[in-house]
Amino acid sequence: MTGGAAVVDSLVANGVRHVFGIPGTHNLEIYRYLPASGIRHIVTRHEQGAGYAADGYARVTGGAGVLITTSGPGITNAITALATSYADSVPTLAISPGPPRGMVGKDVGWLHELKNQQGALDAVCDRSIRVESADELPEVIADIFAGFTSRRPRPVHLEVPVDVLEGSWVRRPAIAAGLTEPDAVDVAAIAAAFAQAQRPLIIAGGGARGAAAEIRALAASGVPVLTTVNGKGIVDENDPVALGASIRLPAAHRVITEADLVVAVGTELGDSDLWGGIAQAAKVIRIDVDPGQQDKNLRADLGIVGDAQQALQFTTKRFDTTHVAEWQKAIRADADRDAGPWAAIQQSLAAALPGDTVIAGDSSQVTYYGTVHHWPFTTANRLLYPTGYATLGYGLPAAIGAKVAQPERPVIGLFGDGAAMFTIQELVTATELRLPLPIVVVNNGGYAEIREQMVDRGIVPQAVDLYQPDLPAMARAIGAYGVEAESAAVLGELASAALTADRPTLIQLTIDGSAA
Repeated sequence: MTGGAAVVDSLVANGVRHVFGIPGTHNLEIYRYLPASGIRHIVTRHEQGAGYAADGYARVTGGAGVLITTSGPGITNAITALATSYADSVPTLAISPGPPRGMVGKDVGWLHELKNQQGALDAVCDRSIRVESADELPEVIADIFAGFTSRRPRPVHLEVPVDVLEGSWVRRPAIAAGLTEPDAVDVAAIAAAFAQAQRPLIIAGGGARGAAAEIRALAASGVPVLTTVNGKGIVDENDPVALGASIRLPAAHRVITEADLVVAVGTELGDSDLWGGIAQAAKVIRIDVDPGQQDKNLRADLGIVGDAQQALQFTTKRFDTTHVAEWQKAIRADADRDAGPWAAIQQSLAAALPGDTVIAGDSSQVTYYGTVHHWPFTTANRLLYPTGYATLGYGLPAAIGAKVAQPERPVIGLFGDGAAMFTIQELVTATELRLPLPIVVVNNGGYAEIREQMVDRGIVPQAVDLYQPDLPAMARAIGAYGVEAESAAVLGELASAALTADRPTLIQLTIDGSAA
């Protein structure tokens, strides 16, 4: 046995069923043991795509996504994806080789040598861990997986020296992550604050998903729920007290100030959520597993560090909701001002697709102006969106990761042409896997939002109106299906049919970028 077996055994022991990545000269000993392990390896066409796929996989499963790269350019290609996972608190594990023991920082021209590979990854991940022997790997990997469930889940990089991967190792029992009981929280103090409130408001972020049932129970008592984009769908957006994933809108900022109690659950309330707004509230309770969140962006009057599910397990009085309709009306009016062509696209797709559809979006106008506000989610829907890091190119590989994770579930990609071209090569991966993925590309001719910002600042638009390849023809050349939608009205029908196809279908809808 070599050290590669220690890596693979440890992944198996911690329940890993899929990994995403690309083999390279220095990581081949990991690949030696994958076929017999039962772990399915998904080869992408770029390591960034592998990272985004692992991120999408983690978001839909609630577990960890794993990517394997080679050293140097392999792992640095994945850095943007890992930074995306860091910004949105997604548990991904990136495993790469590193320089042999004694060779770090020697600058001797070793293949793929980087000045400080571990330092580069530590700068974008929660931590980067380098082992010095294969015997360390079972315990280290078990600790990483334990941390994903007991601490704020963020990406971790594991660096294994090439000579450790290739050196001999005596196989021993692998170690599975132990379960950690959450610390007790002061539920009585939270319940007392609700008892005194007249106009409470819950703000649910991505970290609130584990407490979704408890939040829905409070909603049933008349407590309005406003979510961040990462919290979209925690409550059914057709619920009488649902305020949607509209926290960026000025009307939602006013709602926060008008509430007499704001309970922020699993969210940092950052600029990527508020879009430049500053949250102000009369009384604030913050519930988060990360103690650093208690006073970030909005100071807590009562800070609860611990498990949100446990913290919200209480019953409360029935609240008067007569004011909620006015809040909803104001929020809808704000959202409609940005509706442009995006609302009709969402309406067509939402009407035709199942209620548990996963939508993989991107940092595209069709997502943040469209899907976020104009696709009313059930609690079974899920939006995959790179909120914090706002990267381009996320949607297509994230859709692949979600479909690999849950092949029986409907998954679609929905994003703009600018975002599509960052990772369009992953359409080859989806075709190779024969995934029935509708990939809806809304083509407005380039980087329309950046064009708008240039115009607003009096800058002559440049480098934003892009040469347009024939994307449906490109899809067909790859071996996928490629069609042009004549209007937004037919998108739902085309996407619904694509869910049962024998390979992915790229559906392009061309719109006027200046009108967008």
